[in-house]
Amino acid sequence: MTRRRAVMAGGAAVAAVGLGAAVATTASAGETSASAVSATSSAAASSPSGEVCYRLTSETTEGPYYIDADKIRKDITEDREGIPMTLRLKVIDSESCKPLAKAAVDIWHCDALGIYSGYESSSGGGGGIPPTGIPPTDAPTGTPPTDAPTGAPTGAPPGGGHQEPTDDERYLRGTQLTDRHGFVEFTTVFPGWYRGRCVHIHTKVHVGGKLTDAGYEGGHTCHTGQLFFAEEAVLAAAEVAPYNTSTTERTTLDEDGIYPGNGAQGGLLNLTYRKGRIGKGVVGSLTLGVDPDATHDGTDL
Repeated sequence: MTRRRAVMAGGAAVAAVGLGAAVATTASAGETSASAVSATSSAAASSPSGEVCYRLTSETTEGPYYIDADKIRKDITEDREGIPMTLRLKVIDSESCKPLAKAAVDIWHCDALGIYSGYESSSGGGGGIPPTGIPPTDAPTGTPPTDAPTGAPTGAPPGGGHQEPTDDERYLRGTQLTDRHGFVEFTTVFPGWYRGRCVHIHTKVHVGGKLTDAGYEGGHTCHTGQLFFAEEAVLAAAEVAPYNTSTTERTTLDEDGIYPGNGAQGGLLNLTYRKGRIGKGVVGSLTLGVDPDATHDGTDL
């Protein structure tokens, strides 16, 4: 694929994140807007219409724990404990700047203790007892291995090939269609961590398909990425139950082998929460710039 153009206007770069209202420089008194890189460094510029055009959001590996978009819903929490989180995403065509309506946005992530639904027996995060009630016999400890083991997630590229689900749980997974302005919003919990990876959320954007009784079918996947969390917010969350029960060694954002290190373009979320009270809830937002004509299923990275 050739690089698609980014729209430039003057010398100013204005980042539109989430619903366009929460940018890194506008957190009110008593709030923290956490981002490792200033939002302005990730945007190209404002278009005449006031919209913001981004360079293409970075593609990343799908990882081993993807399950097809069969849960069309806003609230993906189910019975998972953790810090309440609202995730607001906007999807735009990175060339035209126009929002993509009726695109299917998938998200999935581990729970507060690093466990993925559908893979409870193979994705033990450490520090707690999995939902099955049986303590893991291979709880990861120490430093990440240099080679990717089978049966447990690691942070080293390529991130592991796809594995078939081992159970019927589907918490912290969901799909929604973007509205006419390109927006979706999910209700979830702040993710935990597991051996070898920083805190993250997986996402896919599908276009050209349709909703059926079985979920979203047809079309193609134009973007596969991961959403990342600034270290400041992760450290604050790690002090809150149940995150503070985890004994798994945590990989930082800078140490992660998948985060591309390029701010919002690489999936770094803008996070807003009450300073010193992150346990009350977090809002994460980001605009995803995608090429709707491309195919990126994340299995070849």
